[in-house]
Amino acid sequence: MDLCNPKEIKALLARHGFHFSKSKGQNFLIQPWVPQQAAEASGAGPGVGVLEIGPGIGPLTAQLAQRGEKVAAVELDRALLPILAETMAPYPNVEIVPGDILKLDLPAFCREHFPGLPVVVCANLPYNITTPVLTALLQSGCFQAVTVMIQREVARRICAQPGTADYGAFTLLCQYYARSEILFDVPPSCFLPAPKVTSSVIRMTIRPAPPVPVEDPALFFRVVRGAFGQRRKTLLNSLSSVLTPTWGKEEIAQAIRACNLPETVRGERLGFADFAQFTKKIQEIRGS
Repeated sequence: MDLCNPKEIKALLARHGFHFSKSKGQNFLIQPWVPQQAAEASGAGPGVGVLEIGPGIGPLTAQLAQRGEKVAAVELDRALLPILAETMAPYPNVEIVPGDILKLDLPAFCREHFPGLPVVVCANLPYNITTPVLTALLQSGCFQAVTVMIQREVARRICAQPGTADYGAFTLLCQYYARSEILFDVPPSCFLPAPKVTSSVIRMTIRPAPPVPVEDPALFFRVVRGAFGQRRKTLLNSLSSVLTPTWGKEEIAQAIRACNLPETVRGERLGFADFAQFTKKIQEIRGS
């Protein structure tokens, strides 16, 4: 069965009485080069476990199964389970796991399904859960790489540079855990039904450590979130509203000056190293 052929897909879905769900963000691939290239870029190979999220009818799953040691695909929509039982029957190294990826204990899941194997993630993520899923995957510490198809605008946010409109707190969260690159775009015509936006496949290679040392990650992310909470405000005013009363406005200004930054600087102008330096300086000021 050609899992990217629209006629065969429609016949398969009709046979099982399946109807697309907008709330679950279901858009099935109808161009075989997309799952092929995504699977090839994912790092799936002999001796490697692969977590897939939302396999749909399985075109990417099949490509991953041909490369990886084992594929565990988590599917929320139980209406797809009998379809996947049919389409994945030729692949004994595929396990379909009913469940909600956002409710899983990822370390426990990997220990159960991939004992002794390094694990990568490869998935066509529903747009409406992209940010919480990526955050959970990155923070779990379970994976060597995460290769996902997501909305192009989100991919650009992840890979954005300081001073650009796309740059924000989520950019820095992703930078903390991974080196990210956009591999290729996927137009709406590659899906059934066609979404209204263009997608991108992005590969996030997990770092062994942040790009520069961060002594207090909790404070670092508190500063980052505060800096982007009110983008039109200066860094000083934005942080004054989230770091007080722990730190006074003058202490925040002193830390900014200690980083050789003007007091009028805005958060979106600062790179990862700048935020790490600021976090260190403000701790030093309080400790002095």
